[in-house]
Amino acid sequence: MRLRRALSLGATALAAVAGILTGPAPSQAAAPAPTAVAVTLANTIALNNCSASLVRFPTSVSTDSAMMLTNGHCYEGGFIAAGRVVQNVASTRTGTLLNSSGGSVARVRANRVIYATMTGNDVALYRLNTTFAALSSSYGATPLTISSARPAAGASIGIPSGYWKRVWNCSIDGFVTTLREDTWTWKDSIRYDAACDTIGGTSGSPIVSTATGQLVGINNTGNEDGGRCTLNNPCEVSANGTVTVLAGRSYGQQTYWFTTCLSAARTIDLTVSGCLLTKP
Repeated sequence: MRLRRALSLGATALAAVAGILTGPAPSQAAAPAPTAVAVTLANTIALNNCSASLVRFPTSVSTDSAMMLTNGHCYEGGFIAAGRVVQNVASTRTGTLLNSSGGSVARVRANRVIYATMTGNDVALYRLNTTFAALSSSYGATPLTISSARPAAGASIGIPSGYWKRVWNCSIDGFVTTLREDTWTWKDSIRYDAACDTIGGTSGSPIVSTATGQLVGINNTGNEDGGRCTLNNPCEVSANGTVTVLAGRSYGQQTYWFTTCLSAARTIDLTVSGCLLTKP
């Protein structure tokens, strides 16, 4: 897990097009290169032992209660037992909302755990005791939108940690059918490139697409010691059961799953057809 523990921390592709011109080519302006979104610390949240972010669903409106997203293993009740789902439980979890440079903007407080689990995924979504409109009016806060699309391999991402007030610039190396760590297993996990060295305290950091600026995943763990499927040493398990250990490699989890479980009232409903979130 990439939470902060008391004693330890945890090509650009070049494409060529060949062609034969039979006559003078008309003058054409070159297409502008896509502009990458600069990922900053804006609207990230520092927790006491993890990172988090201010988030919205694609369908959220300004008068909705604001939401905070972090990992399930950052839940204030401790690690959530394998197979367990926490829903609609009162909470008083607090965090510090940051601006783009990591400066403190405001203290935010949750009043409810909307959904949390460490099975299949590693997420904890909180409802805050204020609205998106109030945070925008008072502090200019703009939540990250949870993308409804699964991210793609090779995509460029930023991982801003509210805890460390630092942004990791990485790319998605690929996906893992099953990621196993101690008693927990996660599905369709996001594997980062080998140079993406997230550390303890980055747990719960949003994974932000530099193409869209939307949240496409949540950072949660990394293999610290080369161990095999043990705490802080996740292993990859293929569809045929083959176990692979990549020492030093870090991972994140899918967040588009939330958008597959939304009701017409913009609430999490695990009975919605096609809902991917783990059920109790």
